[in-house]
Amino acid sequence: MTDLYQSQRAMRHMRRQAMQRGVVAILDVGSSKIACLVLRFDGTGRLSEDGSIGALAGQSGFRVIGAATTRSRGVQFGEITAMQETERAIRTAVQAAQKMAEVRVDHVIACFSGANPRSYGLDAKLDLEGQVVSEHEVAQVLASCEVPEYGAGREVLHAQPVNFALDNRSGLGDPRGQMGQTLAVDMHMLTVDAIAVQNLVRCIQRCDLELAGIASSAYASGFSALVEDEQELGAACIDMGGGSASISIFMKKHMIYADAVRLGGDHITSDISMGLGIPMANAERIKTFNGGVHATGADDREIIDIGGDTGDWEHDRRTVSRAELIGIMRPRVEEILEEVRARLDAAGFEYLPSQQIVLTGGSSQIMGLDGLASRILGQQVRLGRPLRVHGLPQSATGPGFASAVGLCLFAAHPQDEWWDFEMPAGRHPAGTLGRAVRWFRDNW
Repeated sequence: MTDLYQSQRAMRHMRRQAMQRGVVAILDVGSSKIACLVLRFDGTGRLSEDGSIGALAGQSGFRVIGAATTRSRGVQFGEITAMQETERAIRTAVQAAQKMAEVRVDHVIACFSGANPRSYGLDAKLDLEGQVVSEHEVAQVLASCEVPEYGAGREVLHAQPVNFALDNRSGLGDPRGQMGQTLAVDMHMLTVDAIAVQNLVRCIQRCDLELAGIASSAYASGFSALVEDEQELGAACIDMGGGSASISIFMKKHMIYADAVRLGGDHITSDISMGLGIPMANAERIKTFNGGVHATGADDREIIDIGGDTGDWEHDRRTVSRAELIGIMRPRVEEILEEVRARLDAAGFEYLPSQQIVLTGGSSQIMGLDGLASRILGQQVRLGRPLRVHGLPQSATGPGFASAVGLCLFAAHPQDEWWDFEMPAGRHPAGTLGRAVRWFRDNW
């Protein structure tokens, strides 16, 4: 319990130090690409005049001064499988972003997908006896949450208070400064496989960088691709990446559920490669420029030049109709969307006031995907792009950068998490948090 608490507090403290220095790097470690953005901060904003009310995590304005991407190597399903290759790819992206920003970066905030995320809903109550709610009472009620047995080899990545209630008044975002008899809280906890986090931390260490924060890419993508009303009323964000599709559900501007499907755009490319007997690079090019999921009568007459460089003239001049290409792509896309629907049904998504679904990520740009997703998922579906942030180059404004941009917002305007509050002496939540997140203590 204390290991988790202290390690996460140490990272939050390191993030504040990085912001005081003025620059921090954002690192999105994906299965198809590794993106690095360098942020310059203009100073941490004041919480309040007396420092008693406000988001303890702090807020600050920022500007992107460097950006770079490189092909991801050694990463499958959002998890590192070849440490040396991933290290070289991260070094390449970070050095290119530093060169563009003309500044050296020592601290990075990273996000990753995969790692078998699981969501838990926790709750607790605290008797106040009519006193004013302060940060101490908030820390007490958070520490009173009964943590379930989430198994060995798992680590807590996020633990956010989603809703507070004072007596009969629910839906409070911040109860501090108010009076009541009973304080209740609902908290969302997200756990991931420990080995995936440990490998990422180790890889960043080998790149001579310091980790100032870590987040789930599902959370980061929803943070940037969902508009304010969608985050408030309830919406799901599906980040369709290369190796996996991350799912996050937001309500009252907080993430209340996250999951991942171990299928993505790379599987579609692999199907095209095997179906047409061509290299993966050619399959990716054909998917990007000619792919789709809806076949029309004209697609039989649209001929695609497969190309190749084998030296066999007959082999390299082969062609395929667009209808045949769609016939290869559509079954895999349907499989991904069916898996996503199963996850949403398990989460009880249909009971939210609004059932808006937003598709983002690089693979969401397949022609006609939104229409097919609307039929399979049975809800309103739109394509989402990340919010515009200051200094972001035009090449980094597409759906494939949703998690990187969301991580920028997470770095500058983090939501309060359980470890942002001082733990009351002698108060420990029941459960097995004591054996979680030991990597930070061991490695830093």
